[in-house]
Amino acid sequence: MSEDAAENLTSGSGDAARRLLRELLRPWHKALGVLVAVVLVENVARLSIPYLVKEGIDVGIPPIREDDDLGPLLLVVGLVLVATLSQALARHRFLLMQGRIGQQVLYQVRRRVFRHFQALSPAFHDTYTSGRVISRQTSDVDAIYEMLETGFDGLVTAALTLVGTAGILLFLDVELGLVALLCGPFLALVTNWFRTASARSYRVTREKVALVIVHFVETMGGVRAVQAFRREPRNQEIFDDVGDQYRGASLVAFRLVALFMPGIRLIGNVTIAVVLLYGGYRATQGEVTVGVLAAFLLYLRQFFEPMMEISQFYNTFQSACAALDKLAGVLEQRPGVPEPEDPEEVDGIRGELRFEHVGFHYVEGRPVLPDLDLTIPAGQTVAVVGTTGAGKTTLAKLATRFYDPTAGRVLLDGHDVRRLAGDTLRADVVMVTQENYLFSGTVADNIRFGRPDASMDDVVAAARALGAHEFISAMPDGYDTVVANQGGRLSAGQRQLVAFARAFLADPAVLILDEATSSLDVPSERLVQRALRTVLAGRTAVIIAHRLSTVEIADRVLVMEHGRVVEDGPPAVLAARSGGRYADLHRAWEDSLA
Repeated sequence: MSEDAAENLTSGSGDAARRLLRELLRPWHKALGVLVAVVLVENVARLSIPYLVKEGIDVGIPPIREDDDLGPLLLVVGLVLVATLSQALARHRFLLMQGRIGQQVLYQVRRRVFRHFQALSPAFHDTYTSGRVISRQTSDVDAIYEMLETGFDGLVTAALTLVGTAGILLFLDVELGLVALLCGPFLALVTNWFRTASARSYRVTREKVALVIVHFVETMGGVRAVQAFRREPRNQEIFDDVGDQYRGASLVAFRLVALFMPGIRLIGNVTIAVVLLYGGYRATQGEVTVGVLAAFLLYLRQFFEPMMEISQFYNTFQSACAALDKLAGVLEQRPGVPEPEDPEEVDGIRGELRFEHVGFHYVEGRPVLPDLDLTIPAGQTVAVVGTTGAGKTTLAKLATRFYDPTAGRVLLDGHDVRRLAGDTLRADVVMVTQENYLFSGTVADNIRFGRPDASMDDVVAAARALGAHEFISAMPDGYDTVVANQGGRLSAGQRQLVAFARAFLADPAVLILDEATSSLDVPSERLVQRALRTVLAGRTAVIIAHRLSTVEIADRVLVMEHGRVVEDGPPAVLAARSGGRYADLHRAWEDSLA
Protein backbone atom coordinates (compact mmCIF):
# COMPACT_ATOMS: atom_id res chain seq x y z
CA MET A 1 0.00 0.00 0.00
CA SER A 2 1.35 3.45 -0.90
CA GLU A 3 1.95 6.18 1.66
CA ASP A 4 -0.86 8.30 0.22
CA ALA A 5 -3.25 5.36 0.31
CA ALA A 6 -2.32 4.58 3.91
CA GLU A 7 -2.82 8.25 4.79
CA ASN A 8 -6.22 8.35 3.12
CA LEU A 9 -7.34 5.25 4.99
CA THR A 10 -6.48 6.89 8.29
CA SER A 11 -7.93 10.33 7.58
CA GLY A 12 -11.05 10.98 9.57
CA SER A 13 -14.16 12.78 8.40
CA GLY A 14 -14.93 16.33 9.45
CA ASP A 15 -17.53 14.96 11.86
CA ALA A 16 -14.92 12.67 13.41
CA ALA A 17 -12.55 15.60 13.89
CA ARG A 18 -15.25 17.71 15.56
CA ARG A 19 -16.25 14.76 17.71
CA LEU A 20 -12.66 14.30 18.82
CA LEU A 21 -12.37 17.99 19.73
CA ARG A 22 -15.58 17.79 21.77
CA GLU A 23 -14.28 14.72 23.59
CA LEU A 24 -11.02 16.48 24.41
CA LEU A 25 -12.75 19.60 25.74
CA ARG A 26 -15.68 17.90 27.52
CA PRO A 27 -13.86 17.47 30.88
CA TRP A 28 -13.11 21.21 30.82
CA HIS A 29 -16.56 22.61 30.03
CA LYS A 30 -16.87 24.36 33.39
CA ALA A 31 -13.37 25.77 33.19
CA LEU A 32 -14.06 26.92 29.64
CA GLY A 33 -17.17 28.71 30.90
CA VAL A 34 -15.04 30.56 33.43
CA LEU A 35 -12.53 31.29 30.68
CA VAL A 36 -15.26 32.83 28.51
CA ALA A 37 -16.37 34.96 31.44
CA VAL A 38 -12.79 36.17 31.98
CA VAL A 39 -12.45 37.03 28.28
CA LEU A 40 -15.79 38.84 28.50
CA VAL A 41 -14.57 40.96 31.41
CA GLU A 42 -11.33 41.73 29.57
CA ASN A 43 -13.13 42.82 26.41
CA VAL A 44 -15.78 44.86 28.22
CA ALA A 45 -12.98 46.72 29.96
CA ARG A 46 -11.17 47.23 26.65
CA LEU A 47 -14.29 48.37 24.81
CA SER A 48 -15.16 50.84 27.56
CA ILE A 49 -11.99 52.92 27.10
CA PRO A 50 -12.95 54.73 23.83
CA TYR A 51 -16.36 55.51 25.36
CA LEU A 52 -14.62 56.92 28.45
CA VAL A 53 -12.41 59.02 26.15
CA LYS A 54 -15.57 60.41 24.58
CA GLU A 55 -16.94 61.18 28.07
CA GLY A 56 -13.68 62.86 29.02
CA ILE A 57 -13.83 65.14 25.97
CA ASP A 58 -17.53 65.94 26.09
CA VAL A 59 -18.17 65.86 29.87
CA GLY A 60 -14.79 66.30 31.56
CA ILE A 61 -13.26 69.20 29.59
CA PRO A 62 -16.16 71.78 29.56
CA PRO A 63 -16.26 72.16 33.41
CA ILE A 64 -12.53 72.98 33.35
CA ARG A 65 -13.12 75.79 30.85
CA GLU A 66 -16.13 77.14 32.70
CA ASP A 67 -15.32 76.69 36.42
CA ASP A 68 -11.80 75.18 36.55
CA ASP A 69 -13.51 72.06 37.88
CA LEU A 70 -11.22 69.04 37.41
CA GLY A 71 -13.59 66.68 39.19
CA PRO A 72 -15.49 65.25 36.17
CA LEU A 73 -12.26 64.74 34.16
CA LEU A 74 -10.46 63.13 37.09
CA LEU A 75 -13.43 60.78 37.54
CA VAL A 76 -13.20 59.77 33.90
CA VAL A 77 -9.43 59.29 34.17
CA GLY A 78 -9.97 57.17 37.28
CA LEU A 79 -12.49 55.00 35.41
CA VAL A 80 -10.00 54.60 32.57
CA LEU A 81 -7.39 53.41 35.05
CA VAL A 82 -9.88 50.98 36.60
CA ALA A 83 -10.76 49.63 33.14
CA THR A 84 -7.09 49.30 32.23
CA LEU A 85 -6.29 47.48 35.48
CA SER A 86 -9.32 45.20 35.07
CA GLN A 87 -8.22 44.36 31.54
CA ALA A 88 -4.69 43.54 32.70
CA LEU A 89 -5.87 41.34 35.60
CA ALA A 90 -8.38 39.54 33.41
CA ARG A 91 -5.68 38.96 30.80
CA HIS A 92 -3.34 37.54 33.43
CA ARG A 93 -6.04 35.19 34.71
CA PHE A 94 -6.92 34.14 31.18
CA LEU A 95 -3.34 33.28 30.25
CA LEU A 96 -2.88 31.17 33.39
CA MET A 97 -6.11 29.23 32.87
CA GLN A 98 -5.56 28.83 29.14
CA GLY A 99 -2.05 27.49 29.68
CA ARG A 100 -3.24 24.96 32.27
CA ILE A 101 -6.15 23.72 30.15
CA GLY A 102 -4.06 23.63 26.97
CA GLN A 103 -1.26 21.62 28.55
CA GLN A 104 -3.70 19.14 30.11
CA VAL A 105 -5.49 18.64 26.78
CA LEU A 106 -2.13 18.23 25.04
CA TYR A 107 -1.07 15.66 27.63
CA GLN A 108 -4.29 13.68 27.23
CA VAL A 109 -4.04 13.74 23.42
CA ARG A 110 -0.49 12.42 23.49
CA ARG A 111 -1.38 9.69 26.00
CA ARG A 112 -4.44 8.67 24.02
CA VAL A 113 -2.63 8.57 20.67
CA PHE A 114 0.33 6.67 22.14
CA ARG A 115 -1.95 4.14 23.85
CA HIS A 116 -3.97 3.65 20.66
CA PHE A 117 -0.90 3.20 18.48
CA GLN A 118 0.34 0.50 20.87
CA ALA A 119 -3.05 -1.25 20.76
CA LEU A 120 -3.22 -1.36 16.97
CA SER A 121 -2.15 -4.67 15.49
CA PRO A 122 1.04 -5.28 13.48
CA ALA A 123 -1.11 -5.33 10.33
CA PHE A 124 -1.72 -1.61 10.81
CA HIS A 125 1.93 -0.81 11.49
CA ASP A 126 2.96 -2.79 8.42
CA THR A 127 1.31 -0.11 6.27
CA TYR A 128 1.55 2.97 8.51
CA THR A 129 5.18 4.02 8.67
CA SER A 130 7.02 5.22 11.77
CA GLY A 131 7.46 8.63 10.15
CA ARG A 132 3.70 9.12 10.03
CA VAL A 133 3.39 7.92 13.62
CA ILE A 134 5.92 10.57 14.66
CA SER A 135 4.11 13.20 12.60
CA ARG A 136 0.86 12.44 14.43
CA GLN A 137 2.55 12.69 17.84
CA THR A 138 4.52 15.87 17.11
CA SER A 139 3.40 18.34 14.46
CA ASP A 140 -0.28 17.36 14.57
CA VAL A 141 -0.54 17.50 18.36
CA ASP A 142 1.36 20.80 18.39
CA ALA A 143 -1.07 22.23 15.83
CA ILE A 144 -3.96 21.43 18.18
CA TYR A 145 -2.18 23.10 21.07
CA GLU A 146 -1.50 26.20 18.97
CA MET A 147 -5.22 26.48 18.30
CA LEU A 148 -6.02 26.10 22.00
CA GLU A 149 -3.32 28.60 22.91
CA THR A 150 -4.17 31.39 20.45
CA GLY A 151 -7.26 30.35 18.51
CA PHE A 152 -9.74 30.40 21.39
CA ASP A 153 -8.61 33.83 22.52
CA GLY A 154 -8.62 35.21 18.99
CA LEU A 155 -12.05 33.83 18.14
CA VAL A 156 -13.81 35.01 21.30
CA THR A 157 -12.07 38.39 21.26
CA ALA A 158 -12.90 38.93 17.60
CA ALA A 159 -16.56 38.00 18.08
CA LEU A 160 -16.99 40.21 21.16
CA THR A 161 -15.14 43.09 19.53
CA LEU A 162 -17.10 42.98 16.28
CA VAL A 163 -20.51 42.64 17.93
CA GLY A 164 -19.72 45.00 20.83
CA THR A 165 -18.15 47.69 18.64
CA ALA A 166 -21.01 47.60 16.13
CA GLY A 167 -23.53 47.97 18.94
CA ILE A 168 -21.67 50.85 20.58
CA LEU A 169 -21.26 52.69 17.25
CA LEU A 170 -24.99 52.54 16.65
CA PHE A 171 -25.64 53.59 20.26
CA LEU A 172 -23.37 56.63 19.95
CA ASP A 173 -24.88 57.81 16.66
CA VAL A 174 -27.15 55.74 14.46
CA GLU A 175 -26.52 57.64 11.23
CA LEU A 176 -22.74 57.73 11.59
CA GLY A 177 -22.77 54.12 12.80
CA LEU A 178 -24.60 52.95 9.68
CA VAL A 179 -22.06 54.76 7.51
CA ALA A 180 -19.23 53.02 9.41
CA LEU A 181 -20.88 49.61 9.04
CA LEU A 182 -21.22 49.94 5.27
CA CYS A 183 -17.85 48.14 5.18
CA GLY A 184 -19.54 44.98 6.49
CA PRO A 185 -20.40 43.34 3.14
CA PHE A 186 -16.86 43.95 1.83
CA LEU A 187 -15.38 42.43 5.00
CA ALA A 188 -17.68 39.41 4.74
CA LEU A 189 -16.75 38.88 1.09
CA VAL A 190 -12.99 39.02 1.69
CA THR A 191 -13.21 36.92 4.87
CA ASN A 192 -15.29 34.21 3.20
CA TRP A 193 -12.80 34.00 0.32
CA PHE A 194 -9.91 33.68 2.74
CA ARG A 195 -11.68 31.06 4.85
CA THR A 196 -12.35 28.83 1.83
CA ALA A 197 -8.92 29.24 0.26
CA SER A 198 -6.99 28.80 3.52
CA ALA A 199 -8.90 25.62 4.37
CA ARG A 200 -7.60 23.99 1.18
CA SER A 201 -4.13 25.45 1.58
CA TYR A 202 -3.53 24.31 5.14
CA ARG A 203 -4.76 20.81 4.52
CA VAL A 204 -2.18 20.48 1.76
CA THR A 205 0.47 21.99 4.05
CA ARG A 206 -0.18 19.37 6.75
CA GLU A 207 0.10 16.58 4.18
CA LYS A 208 3.39 17.93 2.83
CA VAL A 209 5.02 18.38 6.23
CA ALA A 210 4.09 14.76 7.01
CA LEU A 211 5.98 13.66 3.89
CA VAL A 212 9.06 15.58 5.05
CA ILE A 213 8.96 13.91 8.48
CA VAL A 214 8.36 10.45 7.01
CA HIS A 215 11.30 10.64 4.62
CA PHE A 216 13.62 12.10 7.25
CA VAL A 217 12.77 9.43 9.85
CA GLU A 218 13.06 6.55 7.40
CA THR A 219 16.37 7.78 6.02
CA MET A 220 17.92 8.28 9.45
CA GLY A 221 16.46 5.01 10.74
CA GLY A 222 18.01 3.10 7.85
CA VAL A 223 21.15 5.22 7.55
CA ARG A 224 23.43 2.15 7.50
CA ALA A 225 21.64 0.75 4.45
CA VAL A 226 21.60 4.20 2.87
CA GLN A 227 25.37 4.53 3.23
CA ALA A 228 26.08 0.91 2.32
CA PHE A 229 24.25 1.25 -1.00
CA ARG A 230 25.44 4.82 -1.64
CA ARG A 231 21.85 5.94 -1.59
CA GLU A 232 22.61 9.43 -0.22
CA PRO A 233 22.24 11.31 -3.54
CA ARG A 234 18.88 9.70 -4.36
CA ASN A 235 17.56 10.17 -0.84
CA GLN A 236 18.71 13.78 -0.98
CA GLU A 237 16.78 14.21 -4.24
CA ILE A 238 13.64 12.77 -2.65
CA PHE A 239 14.05 14.95 0.45
CA ASP A 240 14.66 18.04 -1.70
CA ASP A 241 11.49 17.22 -3.63
CA VAL A 242 9.22 16.74 -0.61
CA GLY A 243 10.85 19.73 1.06
CA ASP A 244 10.16 21.81 -2.04
CA GLN A 245 6.55 20.62 -2.05
CA TYR A 246 6.23 21.71 1.59
CA ARG A 247 7.86 25.05 0.77
CA GLY A 248 5.48 25.56 -2.15
CA ALA A 249 2.42 24.71 -0.05
CA SER A 250 3.59 27.09 2.69
CA LEU A 251 4.16 29.86 0.13
CA VAL A 252 0.58 29.48 -1.09
CA ALA A 253 -0.62 29.94 2.49
CA PHE A 254 1.60 33.01 2.93
CA ARG A 255 0.30 34.51 -0.31
CA LEU A 256 -3.25 34.17 0.94
CA VAL A 257 -2.34 36.00 4.13
CA ALA A 258 -0.43 38.61 2.09
CA LEU A 259 -3.63 39.35 0.15
CA PHE A 260 -6.05 39.11 3.06
CA MET A 261 -4.31 41.32 5.61
CA PRO A 262 -3.64 44.30 3.29
CA GLY A 263 -7.19 43.91 1.95
CA ILE A 264 -8.64 44.24 5.44
CA ARG A 265 -6.34 47.16 6.19
CA LEU A 266 -7.41 48.91 2.98
CA ILE A 267 -11.11 48.48 3.79
CA GLY A 268 -10.48 49.73 7.33
CA ASN A 269 -8.52 52.81 6.32
CA VAL A 270 -11.10 53.75 3.66
CA THR A 271 -13.86 53.36 6.24
CA ILE A 272 -12.01 55.53 8.75
CA ALA A 273 -11.46 58.20 6.09
CA VAL A 274 -15.16 58.19 5.14
CA VAL A 275 -16.26 58.41 8.79
CA LEU A 276 -13.76 61.20 9.48
CA LEU A 277 -14.98 63.16 6.45
CA TYR A 278 -18.68 62.68 7.12
CA GLY A 279 -18.37 62.89 10.89
CA GLY A 280 -16.22 66.01 10.65
CA TYR A 281 -18.84 67.67 8.50
CA ARG A 282 -21.60 66.78 10.97
CA ALA A 283 -19.43 67.99 13.86
CA THR A 284 -19.10 71.42 12.18
CA GLN A 285 -22.88 71.48 11.90
CA GLY A 286 -23.25 70.65 15.58
CA GLU A 287 -24.96 67.32 14.88
CA VAL A 288 -22.31 65.24 16.72
CA THR A 289 -19.79 66.17 19.38
CA VAL A 290 -16.03 66.00 19.00
CA GLY A 291 -15.97 63.32 21.70
CA VAL A 292 -18.37 61.13 19.74
CA LEU A 293 -16.25 61.55 16.59
CA ALA A 294 -13.06 60.69 18.53
CA ALA A 295 -14.76 57.64 20.05
CA PHE A 296 -15.89 56.55 16.57
CA LEU A 297 -12.34 56.68 15.23
CA LEU A 298 -10.98 54.76 18.22
CA TYR A 299 -13.70 52.13 17.96
CA LEU A 300 -13.18 51.71 14.24
CA ARG A 301 -9.51 50.99 14.91
CA GLN A 302 -10.54 48.33 17.40
CA PHE A 303 -13.17 47.06 14.98
CA PHE A 304 -10.60 46.21 12.30
CA GLU A 305 -7.89 44.84 14.62
CA PRO A 306 -9.69 41.53 15.22
CA MET A 307 -10.24 41.20 11.49
CA MET A 308 -6.48 41.25 11.14
CA GLU A 309 -6.20 38.64 13.91
CA ILE A 310 -8.80 36.47 12.21
CA SER A 311 -6.23 35.72 9.50
CA GLN A 312 -3.91 34.24 12.10
CA PHE A 313 -6.84 32.45 13.72
CA TYR A 314 -7.79 30.89 10.39
CA ASN A 315 -4.20 29.77 9.94
CA THR A 316 -4.09 27.99 13.27
CA PHE A 317 -7.68 26.79 12.97
CA GLN A 318 -7.22 25.23 9.55
CA SER A 319 -3.92 23.69 10.60
CA ALA A 320 -5.55 22.27 13.73
CA CYS A 321 -8.54 20.96 11.73
CA ALA A 322 -6.20 19.14 9.36
CA ALA A 323 -4.31 17.72 12.36
CA LEU A 324 -7.55 16.72 14.11
CA ASP A 325 -8.65 15.02 10.91
CA LYS A 326 -5.49 12.90 10.83
CA LEU A 327 -5.62 12.07 14.53
CA ALA A 328 -9.32 11.24 14.39
CA GLY A 329 -8.64 8.93 11.47
CA VAL A 330 -6.00 7.06 13.45
CA LEU A 331 -8.12 6.89 16.61
CA GLU A 332 -11.03 5.51 14.60
CA GLN A 333 -8.87 2.58 13.47
CA ARG A 334 -9.96 -0.52 15.31
CA PRO A 335 -7.34 -3.08 16.37
CA GLY A 336 -7.22 -6.05 14.03
CA VAL A 337 -7.00 -8.26 17.12
CA PRO A 338 -9.49 -6.66 19.52
CA GLU A 339 -9.55 -7.43 23.23
CA PRO A 340 -12.35 -9.86 24.17
CA GLU A 341 -15.33 -8.14 25.81
CA ASP A 342 -15.65 -10.94 28.39
CA PRO A 343 -12.23 -12.65 28.61
CA GLU A 344 -11.94 -16.15 29.98
CA GLU A 345 -10.25 -16.58 33.34
CA VAL A 346 -7.32 -19.00 33.17
CA ASP A 347 -4.84 -20.15 35.75
CA GLY A 348 -1.66 -22.16 35.39
CA ILE A 349 -1.09 -22.29 31.64
CA ARG A 350 0.82 -25.46 30.71
CA GLY A 351 1.57 -24.45 27.13
CA GLU A 352 -0.30 -26.79 24.78
CA LEU A 353 -0.83 -25.19 21.37
CA ARG A 354 -3.46 -26.46 18.97
CA PHE A 355 -4.42 -25.21 15.51
CA GLU A 356 -7.90 -26.41 14.52
CA HIS A 357 -8.63 -26.11 10.78
CA VAL A 358 -6.85 -22.77 10.76
CA GLY A 359 -7.01 -20.73 7.59
CA PHE A 360 -5.34 -17.38 7.07
CA HIS A 361 -4.64 -14.90 4.29
CA TYR A 362 -3.03 -11.47 4.16
CA VAL A 363 -4.64 -10.77 0.78
CA GLU A 364 -8.15 -11.98 -0.05
CA GLY A 365 -8.04 -14.98 -2.36
CA ARG A 366 -4.38 -15.82 -1.65
CA PRO A 367 -4.35 -18.13 1.40
CA VAL A 368 -1.10 -18.51 3.31
CA LEU A 369 -2.52 -21.29 5.51
CA PRO A 370 -5.36 -23.07 3.69
CA ASP A 371 -6.40 -25.55 6.41
CA LEU A 372 -3.92 -26.28 9.16
CA ASP A 373 -4.46 -28.93 11.84
CA LEU A 374 -1.63 -29.14 14.33
CA THR A 375 -1.15 -29.96 18.00
CA ILE A 376 2.00 -29.12 19.99
CA PRO A 377 1.91 -30.75 23.44
CA ALA A 378 2.96 -28.76 26.47
CA GLY A 379 6.71 -28.85 27.07
CA GLN A 380 7.61 -30.01 23.57
CA THR A 381 10.24 -28.24 21.45
CA VAL A 382 9.12 -28.11 17.83
CA ALA A 383 11.23 -26.83 14.94
CA VAL A 384 9.44 -25.51 11.85
CA VAL A 385 11.38 -25.48 8.59
CA GLY A 386 10.52 -24.90 4.97
CA THR A 387 11.05 -22.58 2.03
CA THR A 388 10.38 -18.86 2.17
CA GLY A 389 6.63 -18.21 2.03
CA ALA A 390 5.72 -21.63 3.41
CA GLY A 391 3.77 -20.06 6.30
CA LYS A 392 6.27 -20.55 9.14
CA THR A 393 6.26 -16.96 10.44
CA THR A 394 2.50 -16.75 9.95
CA LEU A 395 2.19 -19.74 12.26
CA ALA A 396 4.12 -17.82 14.92
CA LYS A 397 2.07 -14.65 14.44
CA LEU A 398 -1.17 -16.55 14.91
CA ALA A 399 0.11 -18.29 18.04
CA THR A 400 1.08 -14.94 19.59
CA ARG A 401 -2.14 -13.36 18.27
CA PHE A 402 -0.46 -10.66 16.28
CA TYR A 403 -3.13 -11.70 13.76
CA ASP A 404 -6.36 -13.67 14.09
CA PRO A 405 -7.09 -16.61 11.78
CA THR A 406 -9.60 -16.02 9.01
CA ALA A 407 -10.95 -19.52 9.66
CA GLY A 408 -10.66 -22.05 12.46
CA ARG A 409 -9.23 -21.54 15.96
CA VAL A 410 -5.89 -21.29 17.72
CA LEU A 411 -6.09 -22.83 21.20
CA LEU A 412 -3.81 -22.47 24.21
CA ASP A 413 -4.48 -25.24 26.73
CA GLY A 414 -7.90 -25.61 25.09
CA HIS A 415 -8.74 -21.90 25.32
CA ASP A 416 -9.34 -19.94 22.11
CA VAL A 417 -6.65 -17.24 22.18
CA ARG A 418 -9.28 -14.73 21.00
CA ARG A 419 -11.05 -15.27 24.33
CA LEU A 420 -7.96 -14.59 26.44
CA ALA A 421 -7.09 -11.14 27.76
CA GLY A 422 -4.10 -9.62 26.02
CA ASP A 423 -2.09 -9.40 29.25
CA THR A 424 -2.69 -13.08 29.97
CA LEU A 425 -1.72 -14.20 26.48
CA ARG A 426 1.39 -11.99 26.29
CA ALA A 427 2.56 -13.22 29.69
CA ASP A 428 2.38 -16.86 28.61
CA VAL A 429 3.30 -16.68 24.91
CA VAL A 430 6.46 -14.74 23.98
CA MET A 431 8.13 -14.44 20.60
CA VAL A 432 11.82 -13.60 20.04
CA THR A 433 12.55 -12.38 16.52
CA GLN A 434 15.74 -11.92 14.52
CA GLU A 435 15.61 -8.14 15.00
CA ASN A 436 16.50 -8.48 18.70
CA TYR A 437 15.27 -4.94 19.28
CA LEU A 438 16.92 -3.22 22.22
CA PHE A 439 15.29 -0.13 23.68
CA SER A 440 16.82 3.05 25.06
CA GLY A 441 17.95 2.46 28.62
CA THR A 442 20.41 0.23 30.39
CA VAL A 443 21.23 -3.39 29.69
CA ALA A 444 19.38 -4.32 32.88
CA ASP A 445 16.31 -2.38 31.71
CA ASN A 446 16.30 -4.34 28.47
CA ILE A 447 16.58 -7.70 30.24
CA ARG A 448 13.70 -6.87 32.61
CA PHE A 449 11.62 -5.54 29.70
CA GLY A 450 9.02 -8.30 30.09
CA ARG A 451 9.14 -8.14 33.90
CA PRO A 452 9.64 -4.50 34.94
CA ASP A 453 9.36 -5.43 38.63
CA ALA A 454 12.21 -7.97 38.50
CA SER A 455 15.03 -7.38 40.99
CA MET A 456 18.64 -6.90 39.98
CA ASP A 457 19.41 -10.35 41.38
CA ASP A 458 16.80 -11.82 39.01
CA VAL A 459 18.32 -9.92 36.09
CA VAL A 460 21.84 -11.15 36.87
CA ALA A 461 20.60 -14.71 37.38
CA ALA A 462 18.90 -14.67 33.96
CA ALA A 463 22.07 -13.32 32.30
CA ARG A 464 24.23 -15.96 34.03
CA ALA A 465 21.89 -18.75 32.95
CA LEU A 466 22.19 -17.64 29.32
CA GLY A 467 25.96 -17.08 29.38
CA ALA A 468 25.62 -13.30 28.99
CA HIS A 469 26.96 -12.27 32.40
CA GLU A 470 30.63 -12.17 31.37
CA PHE A 471 30.33 -9.78 28.43
CA ILE A 472 27.81 -7.60 30.27
CA SER A 473 30.13 -7.33 33.30
CA ALA A 474 33.00 -6.37 30.98
CA MET A 475 31.04 -3.38 29.65
CA PRO A 476 31.96 0.12 30.97
CA ASP A 477 29.11 0.27 33.51
CA GLY A 478 28.15 -3.39 33.57
CA TYR A 479 24.41 -3.87 33.76
CA ASP A 480 23.98 -0.08 34.03
CA THR A 481 25.59 0.50 30.64
CA VAL A 482 23.22 2.57 28.52
CA VAL A 483 22.14 0.86 25.32
CA ALA A 484 22.03 3.46 22.58
CA ASN A 485 20.89 3.33 18.97
CA GLN A 486 19.09 -0.01 19.34
CA GLY A 487 22.17 -1.73 20.75
CA GLY A 488 24.38 -0.86 17.80
CA ARG A 489 27.55 -1.20 19.93
CA LEU A 490 26.76 -4.83 20.77
CA SER A 491 27.49 -7.68 18.42
CA ALA A 492 24.62 -9.62 16.89
CA GLY A 493 25.33 -12.55 19.23
CA GLN A 494 25.39 -10.29 22.29
CA ARG A 495 22.10 -8.67 21.32
CA GLN A 496 20.62 -12.12 20.83
CA LEU A 497 21.77 -13.24 24.29
CA VAL A 498 20.23 -10.13 25.85
CA ALA A 499 16.99 -10.92 24.01
CA PHE A 500 17.10 -14.52 25.28
CA ALA A 501 17.78 -13.31 28.81
CA ARG A 502 14.74 -11.05 28.47
CA ALA A 503 12.61 -14.03 27.41
CA PHE A 504 14.08 -16.27 30.11
CA LEU A 505 13.30 -13.71 32.81
CA ALA A 506 9.74 -13.26 31.51
CA ASP A 507 9.34 -17.05 32.01
CA PRO A 508 6.51 -17.71 29.48
CA ALA A 509 4.80 -21.06 29.10
CA VAL A 510 5.30 -20.88 25.30
CA LEU A 511 8.40 -19.42 23.65
CA ILE A 512 8.53 -18.85 19.89
CA LEU A 513 11.84 -18.16 18.18
CA ASP A 514 11.33 -16.68 14.72
CA GLU A 515 14.61 -16.92 12.79
CA ALA A 516 16.30 -15.94 16.05
CA THR A 517 19.76 -17.12 14.96
CA SER A 518 19.63 -16.39 11.22
CA SER A 519 21.82 -13.27 11.41
CA LEU A 520 24.57 -14.76 13.57
CA ASP A 521 28.03 -15.86 12.56
CA VAL A 522 29.19 -19.37 13.46
CA PRO A 523 30.95 -18.52 16.79
CA SER A 524 27.99 -16.41 17.91
CA GLU A 525 25.58 -19.13 16.86
CA ARG A 526 27.44 -21.73 18.96
CA LEU A 527 27.29 -19.38 21.93
CA VAL A 528 23.55 -18.88 21.41
CA GLN A 529 22.97 -22.62 20.90
CA ARG A 530 24.22 -23.31 24.42
CA ALA A 531 21.91 -20.60 25.75
CA LEU A 532 18.97 -22.03 23.82
CA ARG A 533 18.96 -25.26 25.79
CA THR A 534 18.62 -23.25 28.99
CA VAL A 535 15.90 -20.99 27.57
CA LEU A 536 13.79 -23.82 26.20
CA ALA A 537 13.99 -26.18 29.15
CA GLY A 538 10.62 -26.87 30.78
CA ARG A 539 8.48 -24.90 28.35
CA THR A 540 6.73 -25.31 25.02
CA ALA A 541 8.95 -23.99 22.24
CA VAL A 542 8.45 -23.34 18.57
CA ILE A 543 11.69 -22.72 16.66
CA ILE A 544 11.38 -21.28 13.16
CA ALA A 545 14.73 -21.56 11.45
CA HIS A 546 16.54 -21.81 8.15
CA ARG A 547 19.73 -23.02 9.81
CA LEU A 548 19.30 -26.66 10.65
CA SER A 549 21.92 -26.45 13.41
CA THR A 550 19.17 -24.90 15.55
CA VAL A 551 16.81 -27.75 14.68
CA GLU A 552 19.05 -30.41 16.24
CA ILE A 553 17.88 -29.58 19.77
CA ALA A 554 14.18 -30.00 18.83
CA ASP A 555 12.03 -32.96 19.88
CA ARG A 556 10.09 -32.72 16.65
CA VAL A 557 10.40 -31.15 13.22
CA LEU A 558 7.60 -29.83 11.02
CA VAL A 559 8.36 -29.30 7.34
CA MET A 560 5.94 -26.80 5.77
CA GLU A 561 5.15 -26.10 2.14
CA HIS A 562 2.44 -23.75 0.86
CA GLY A 563 0.88 -23.49 4.31
CA ARG A 564 0.66 -27.24 4.91
CA VAL A 565 2.69 -29.62 7.09
CA VAL A 566 4.19 -32.14 4.68
CA GLU A 567 6.52 -33.92 7.15
CA ASP A 568 6.35 -34.33 10.91
CA GLY A 569 8.67 -36.30 13.16
CA PRO A 570 11.90 -36.39 15.21
CA PRO A 571 14.82 -34.69 13.39
CA ALA A 572 16.98 -37.83 13.33
CA VAL A 573 14.17 -39.94 11.87
CA LEU A 574 13.32 -37.38 9.17
CA ALA A 575 16.98 -36.87 8.28
CA ALA A 576 17.36 -40.61 7.70
CA ARG A 577 14.24 -40.90 5.53
CA SER A 578 15.27 -41.47 1.96
CA GLY A 579 13.79 -38.95 -0.47
CA GLY A 580 12.16 -36.92 2.29
CA ARG A 581 12.02 -33.15 2.11
CA TYR A 582 13.76 -32.70 5.47
CA ALA A 583 16.42 -35.21 4.44
CA ASP A 584 17.08 -33.13 1.31
CA LEU A 585 17.28 -29.92 3.37
CA HIS A 586 19.57 -31.62 5.88
CA ARG A 587 21.86 -32.95 3.16
CA ALA A 588 22.07 -29.53 1.49
CA TRP A 589 22.91 -27.97 4.86
CA GLU A 590 25.70 -30.49 5.50
CA ASP A 591 27.09 -29.85 2.01
CA SER A 592 27.14 -26.11 2.71
CA LEU A 593 29.20 -26.72 5.86
CA ALA A 594 31.69 -28.78 3.89
